[in-house]
Amino acid sequence: MDLYHAGRIPRSIIPENQEFPMLSLSSRITPEFQYYIRNHFPYPSLPLNDWVLKIEGLVHKPISLSYQTLYQCPQITLPVTMECAGNKRAYYQPKTKGDQWEQGAVSHALWTGVPLRTLLQIAGIMPDAREVIFEGADAGERVDLPGMFPFARSLPIEKAMDPDTLIALCMNGKPIPYKHGYPARLIVPNWYGMASVKWLSRIVAIDHVFMGPFQTNDYVIYRSETDSQRRPVTLMKVNSVIAQPTDQAVVRRGRHFITGTAWSGHGLVKKVQISFDHGETWDQVFWIDSEEKYSWRRWMWEWHVAEPGTYTIRVKATDDKGNTQPLQADWNVKGYENNSIFQIKVYVE
Repeated sequence: MDLYHAGRIPRSIIPENQEFPMLSLSSRITPEFQYYIRNHFPYPSLPLNDWVLKIEGLVHKPISLSYQTLYQCPQITLPVTMECAGNKRAYYQPKTKGDQWEQGAVSHALWTGVPLRTLLQIAGIMPDAREVIFEGADAGERVDLPGMFPFARSLPIEKAMDPDTLIALCMNGKPIPYKHGYPARLIVPNWYGMASVKWLSRIVAIDHVFMGPFQTNDYVIYRSETDSQRRPVTLMKVNSVIAQPTDQAVVRRGRHFITGTAWSGHGLVKKVQISFDHGETWDQVFWIDSEEKYSWRRWMWEWHVAEPGTYTIRVKATDDKGNTQPLQADWNVKGYENNSIFQIKVYVE
């Protein structure tokens, strides 16, 4: 199998967690078989014919929607880049617990579905609703708490009612594959991937702050166990990676094309810069893709190298809100949000 058709890179077997093979970044859209996979539990068993999505809690008319009913609702399609909050965890020093994701826990797809707010309006969301809980069919035990837990997350009501927050039914023009959340999953553009709950089974509107373990124990930034200044993981930070060449590659003198991609949950990526002198000077790369809301943007640099030696290549992205990648990301206990400047070492013969 050639590099452009390589499969995902395993990070754990049970639950299954796999990275997108960044070396095969040949299209803006990530095909399903390469799209990264992040699971907290083994895959759920789903009812074949009687699956319904329940909407309840602080609504005037609790409803149960079949797959066919959802499919008949007006739908929209959005291109969305999704990144695991633990992407680049492997690069933190000192090391943190958790799957040691390198640079491939991020992908980009076209998601088609029903705006969540349409369904909440049909159910008659009450004015005192403060958050909306999304419960997946996947469940299991945790190492830090007794009992069984479904994977469940909440959104503030403002984000739940955003017109681009979707109950997605299709991925890249086809029904969502089982491993990516079939029959329906939440898609929350610009937020880290933990928000986009798969295998949706229940949506509950509440008037208080949700305290589930995947909301309060996980996906929270703190720098020590006694740190009182804790904050939730939400928007993706500006980030970029080099797809080709790979770290530690050996190449010949001459012309080479350096490629990669960049994204930000805070807005549009406006520039990516590249450095060959440890950040003393920077050049601006050329874009492969145009600007597109919620989307990563591939870039390219034509590198002419005449002298043999060891070269360190760095890239950094800046978005339209002025956010730029730092040399070092803020270390935290869980190893989330690593958006440090990416660098590789290349040997020229």
